[in-house]
Amino acid sequence: MTDTRTDATTPTTPQDPYAAPERETTEGTVYTVTGGDWDTLVDSEHDDRIVINMGPQHPSTHGVLRLVLELEGETVTQARSVIGYLHTGIEKNCEYRTWTQGVTFVTRADYLSPLFNEAAYCMGVEKLLGVEVPARAEHIRVLLQELNRIGSHLVALATGGMELGALTGMTSGFREREEVLHLLEFLTGLRMNHAFIRPGGLAQDLPDGWQERVREFLAVMNKRLPDYDKLLTGQPIWKQRLEGIGYLPVDGCLALGVSGPILRSAGLAWDLRKHMPYSVYDQYDFEVPTATEADCYARYKLRVAEIHESLKLMEQAVAKIDELGPGRVMVDDPKVAWPAQLSVGSDGMGNTLEHVRKIMGQSMESLIHHFKLVTEGFHVPPGQAYAAVESPRGEIGAHLVSDGGTRPVRVHLRDPSFVNLQAMPAMSEGGLVADVIAAVASIDPVMGGCDR
Repeated sequence: MTDTRTDATTPTTPQDPYAAPERETTEGTVYTVTGGDWDTLVDSEHDDRIVINMGPQHPSTHGVLRLVLELEGETVTQARSVIGYLHTGIEKNCEYRTWTQGVTFVTRADYLSPLFNEAAYCMGVEKLLGVEVPARAEHIRVLLQELNRIGSHLVALATGGMELGALTGMTSGFREREEVLHLLEFLTGLRMNHAFIRPGGLAQDLPDGWQERVREFLAVMNKRLPDYDKLLTGQPIWKQRLEGIGYLPVDGCLALGVSGPILRSAGLAWDLRKHMPYSVYDQYDFEVPTATEADCYARYKLRVAEIHESLKLMEQAVAKIDELGPGRVMVDDPKVAWPAQLSVGSDGMGNTLEHVRKIMGQSMESLIHHFKLVTEGFHVPPGQAYAAVESPRGEIGAHLVSDGGTRPVRVHLRDPSFVNLQAMPAMSEGGLVADVIAAVASIDPVMGGCDR
């Protein structure tokens, strides 16, 4: 019989099958801390650079965005953005819906500024149709877009503060944004994804008492907005965290096609509302804030200044709508005007009995026409059109192609988040990895619009 006992003088090495000193994988050798392998690891040749993934599920990537960063120590030597994680096929879906139904898709692209998506899309449809929107509807569009701009900028400030550790900025920003969403819900019926701006005008007129609600909102915002200067603008830590970070001069902006607050923070006062006036913006008095520092701090201050300007625009819009008095909010063309002066039921859902009686009681021809208009849609003359508006992130445009049918052949959105995101490497490479967070936050990309 063989003696399997171990002599007390024989050294033994405990072998843990679950923590072997090293093991080979498809990515190379994996070392563990249990073995005496650190000396050999340190002595071996190795590259000082490391590639890391930040996102797509990361609290500081400003959405479902993946950043691939090559680091040397804490310095970023190369940065790449990987997009597409929020792709929903919005543009393609529009080809299978009527022109009016397309509004419910594009409003979900840049979900922080849905009314700007709707406005650009509807302006393109109206160009193809050759129709003129009633003045009351145009001024209401201005009111809603500026309200939406305030809400979007507040989210930019709040999420940027959260990502950089200024949690009070985050809670304050979302508190004020709730005021915006409450007012939008009162005016349009929904907090987001409104589908309120329709080809030819608006879905319906503003509800009774809207002037008082808007003026109350303006009073609240004018009172609370100066608090952001106390909380963030003059705060030494906030300034040190943002000043000189994410620098992108005006020539870099122009080379990359960047627009919006990023471009204006570099000194170029380019704003479509001023330089290529659309809707009725040429009837309004407002300034285009600019800066020259071209860094994250300048973009922050710019957005706060733009909120002030939007409040002034809203105040003017209320006065102009009141001056116009009651009127149509949809073109006076029964072949386009859909829905036909919709009246909402008492439960907030569906049509009122008065509206149903009017549609069904006029004539059988009217009922058939209404049914066909809703189900089949209206015909749009063949051609193509491009319409652009100044969204909170820059130029958002809609390129529409029609073959004369009731559905678009092609819908393409020129989304500013997609274009502006190209500036991320230029802002980040050569800086610290922690400053990538600030740079991306100052771009304020919305991945729903970027991927659409």
